[in-house]
Amino acid sequence: MALRHAILATLEGREASGYDLSKRFALGVANYWTATRQQLYRELERMEAEGLVAARRVEQERRPTKRVYSLTDAGREEILRFSRQAPRAVAIRDELLVQVETIDAGDPRAVLESILDRRAMAEAKVAAYSATGERMRGGMGEEDFLRRGDRVGPYLTLLRGIAFETENLRWCDLAIEVIAAREVPHDLTVDVPAV
Repeated sequence: MALRHAILATLEGREASGYDLSKRFALGVANYWTATRQQLYRELERMEAEGLVAARRVEQERRPTKRVYSLTDAGREEILRFSRQAPRAVAIRDELLVQVETIDAGDPRAVLESILDRRAMAEAKVAAYSATGERMRGGMGEEDFLRRGDRVGPYLTLLRGIAFETENLRWCDLAIEVIAAREVPHDLTVDVPAV
């Protein structure tokens, strides 16, 4: 998937400045696609040149003029085309897993610290994604929102992000417990999170 398709999906039905778009990515899209602010701005420029998005200038008091982007008909056609193609298979590429693979010959303390860091990140993401989900539902229960709420696509991707990070938590807890219970340096003390 190209970054442009994530941008097009994010702009569907809602225009945004580059800054707004980067916030939307951080709060929702990041659970399945990451991009730096610079990458977003470069891609927006390319997409505007290709006619997939249109930009308009918005004057602001006490702030610089901003550009606000919206989909064009060509952008909507690209979303339609993209939605009809078969997605590529997903492959895990995770540096932490390579570190864990080397634990027997490497430094168990460093690997354990990396796992604890990943666990903290996953826990924070679950909390942030859950709060975002509550805001998206606007007071509706989840089952009701899934049946008749607006913009169910972003909500479904958010649920996938929550499931992914919840699984990361489960795996981190297992890895922490196993590594802490094995023969590791005696000065290594680990508070194994309650499962």
